[in-house]
Amino acid sequence: MNPNPPTAGILFVVATPIGNPEDLSPRAIRILAEADRVACEDTRRTGAMLAAHQIRRPMLSYFEHNEAQRTPEIVEHLRAGEKIALVTDAGTPTISDPGYRLVRAALDAGIIVRAVPGPSAAIAALSIAGIATNRFAFEGFMPPRDAARRKHLESLAGEPRTLVFYEAGRRLGETLAAMAAAFGELRQAAIVREITKTYEETIRGTLGDLARRFAKTPALGEITIVVAGASDDIAMSTAPFVTIEMLQSEGVSLKQASAIVAKLTGRSRREIYQDAIKSRGPRDKDGNHDAE
Repeated sequence: MNPNPPTAGILFVVATPIGNPEDLSPRAIRILAEADRVACEDTRRTGAMLAAHQIRRPMLSYFEHNEAQRTPEIVEHLRAGEKIALVTDAGTPTISDPGYRLVRAALDAGIIVRAVPGPSAAIAALSIAGIATNRFAFEGFMPPRDAARRKHLESLAGEPRTLVFYEAGRRLGETLAAMAAAFGELRQAAIVREITKTYEETIRGTLGDLARRFAKTPALGEITIVVAGASDDIAMSTAPFVTIEMLQSEGVSLKQASAIVAKLTGRSRREIYQDAIKSRGPRDKDGNHDAE
């Protein structure tokens, strides 16, 4: 038995450029150059980035579909005393990218984990959107299916914090339309496209205007959407209807849900009920709402 077991290594979570290669920090360059290995999503892409800085280090692939198998292997390398740099194709690992599973496993194994901060599309877009930054919520990518996306957005309708989303360019038009329906067409938003890259573009406006624009002109590239939070009056006015929707999803009738919300808000049950009916638009072909 070895009386002097090797000292456990360190896992470095290293942010890499989201477009402009000059955004790789001097510290990140040093850490990558000193690492025993670099765990990355795409060895070809990371290899090109390393070569641009005259760095040659062993790499191993670590991406969404192999992270469960790779994590124990990397932890063993860390236990043996190696310094390993975790990177993704762009931006900060674990932020809508692989990495959380490895960070958690390393911490559970008593391994030191260090952040080497740098680019993040969400923070970069938020900083130039011109929308309140004192409080915000990062929502990442939304469900791609219409029903799931609509339900998710409706749950955020009364959220007072600024909201930050990622989206694929090909889905931007339909996503903005869904946001306009859930949050209201007058809610302010900013679309930040290809940030730090050659064709970077920021388009600001209301959700209604942006939805109409991108319904006609599909977007290209990587997209970050920054949406203003609900103002206090909007939050107060939409919250009852979000609560009603939640109650009805559990099998409670509209009348019963209205009575519950009336007790919670101090408003009359009839007023809540009538407002809920109006919010649902026209009646069906039989002249009835299908709420009850």
